[in-house]
Amino acid sequence: MKSLGVLLGLLLCSLNVQAGPSINVGDFYDYLPGDKSTYLKRIFNGGTKTAFVKVNISEMLYKPDGTYDEVPLGTEADGSVRNGLIASPARLIVPADGMQSTRFVFIGERDRERYFRVRYLPVAPEKDDGFDLSDEDRKDFENSLVGGVQVMSGYGTVFFVRPTGSRFDTRLENGGQRYTLRNAGNTVIVVDEFKDCAVNDRTACAPTTKNHIFPGRVFSFEKQAGRIYRFFLVEGTSEKIIEISG
Repeated sequence: MKSLGVLLGLLLCSLNVQAGPSINVGDFYDYLPGDKSTYLKRIFNGGTKTAFVKVNISEMLYKPDGTYDEVPLGTEADGSVRNGLIASPARLIVPADGMQSTRFVFIGERDRERYFRVRYLPVAPEKDDGFDLSDEDRKDFENSLVGGVQVMSGYGTVFFVRPTGSRFDTRLENGGQRYTLRNAGNTVIVVDEFKDCAVNDRTACAPTTKNHIFPGRVFSFEKQAGRIYRFFLVEGTSEKIIEISG
């Protein structure tokens, strides 16, 4: 199965100078509860120039073997989305050292959990691109980029839309040399800040990981003598610490 950590790879969009826009999208994983239909996301710009950001969304369709296809959202004849996730607005003008928000709205059936890739792409504004800038404003922005090579970084995140009637049911199996968490519910659970450390030296640890367990799937690890395993089990808004010795 492809790691969601890999899915969140940085998207580099080469545009132009030493100083410029620098966006920060906050969390790379967002979760829409089963009883909510809207979600507010804040985008920050820590750079020295205004950021013009496009928000693009596609759906991730998982297969039984754990791989997935990423497909565009289906639209009606008028261009509107009738079944999926939309961002409003989908074009953001984020001032230097400032913040703007976009609201995600899910439309359609929620009898199962659904997954979406959301990309935040800084761009140079062009005519009729939805930013509603005058020719003079666009020219001013272009002039501000003259004189070097600037890299503006975009980001891809994963958005989880939980089903209506979300049900958490995590089965813990601590038998033999393996520890297993089985997701018997209908929505994703998270094994967060998973640490594998030496019992006699808590600084001697493997890299900390974050793991999503999809409905019907398992996360397991082999226990080794002299090691201790510690993580947060996150089920929606519920969170508890689990610690296991090898």
